[in-house]
Amino acid sequence: MNALLSALGAGFLFGIGLWVSGMANPKKVLGFLDITGDWDASLMLVMGGAVAVTLVGFRIYKTKIPAPTLKDIDFPLVAGAAIFGAGWGIAGYCPGPAVTALSTLSTESVVFVIAMIAGGLLHKIIPKT
Repeated sequence: MNALLSALGAGFLFGIGLWVSGMANPKKVLGFLDITGDWDASLMLVMGGAVAVTLVGFRIYKTKIPAPTLKDIDFPLVAGAAIFGAGWGIAGYCPGPAVTALSTLSTESVVFVIAMIAGGLLHKIIPKT
């Protein structure tokens, strides 16, 4: 029960952070990604805060996390990262902020989350080589 409450609290805190930072607003994200136009660099502060918290968390956790090897970097990883990046750049959503944005019941967030779930299910049924 404690683990469930801890996960719920962490998820709630994460969602609030996404709203406060503007990450749940696709226009803000697309403004950040538009480095050749009207660039909004404010999300760099969000990234800096996330990296700082992560570094502190890893120091406290004190468990060795194995570094990836070149064998871990394969075509599915690179292709998936490229597809993820393209989707993020087109829609202005990545999975966490998209789920958070569902609270607005906007058509774009609902369609994005449905497509995200469909993509995940499609991946499960595609034969692996």
